[in-house]
Amino acid sequence: MALVSRTSKLLCFPSVRTAPPSIVVRSYATHLNTSRRQVTVANDDGRVSWTDLSIREKAARTTQQTFNFGIVILGAVMTGGVAYLLYTTVFSPDSKVSHFNRAVDEIKASSECRQILGPANKITAYGEGSWNKWTRNRPIASSVRKDGAGREHLLMHFYVEGSQAKGTVNVHMVRPNQASSYEYKTLKLEVPGHPVIYVRNAEAEKEKGKSRGLKFLGVEWTK
Repeated sequence: MALVSRTSKLLCFPSVRTAPPSIVVRSYATHLNTSRRQVTVANDDGRVSWTDLSIREKAARTTQQTFNFGIVILGAVMTGGVAYLLYTTVFSPDSKVSHFNRAVDEIKASSECRQILGPANKITAYGEGSWNKWTRNRPIASSVRKDGAGREHLLMHFYVEGSQAKGTVNVHMVRPNQASSYEYKTLKLEVPGHPVIYVRNAEAEKEKGKSRGLKFLGVEWTK
């Protein structure tokens, strides 16, 4: 009997303690976090969640996002600036290009101008010449100034060429105070060897209106 009890005592093994499952999972997750690549401004792709970032990595992500946001804002500002520039210089009714196109249409619509230059579909208009013969877009010479009364004066000149002759077009427009658009003062065509053709002449039209009398019973009574 004594021998059996001794043998049983010898066969008793000490109990092995196992860690709770939560501790094992936590230690494994910690091991994964420490083994990943450190997040920097250059390599941050947003895959690592904010809560798993260190203080230095959070600062790197904040810096990167601030920089990206600044780039977006700068792009939006530049896009808006380009759009505004295109509108004011090309698409606006008061832009230089719009006034140029309307003046060219006036020249083509004038029978006197067509008589000298040739058919309207053969008339071309262009700006100042360039030293580069490959340059297609020639700048249009124009200037804006104000007189003593505060009115804006737009002065422009360009060149026209038809199948029969070529000449210079001078435009003078005025925008009265509190007005939203310009009005023609003079629009004239000068062709060497021909009299000056006034397509628009505000002063002459004004005088013509004054000299025109009343019409009564089919008879025009002058003032």
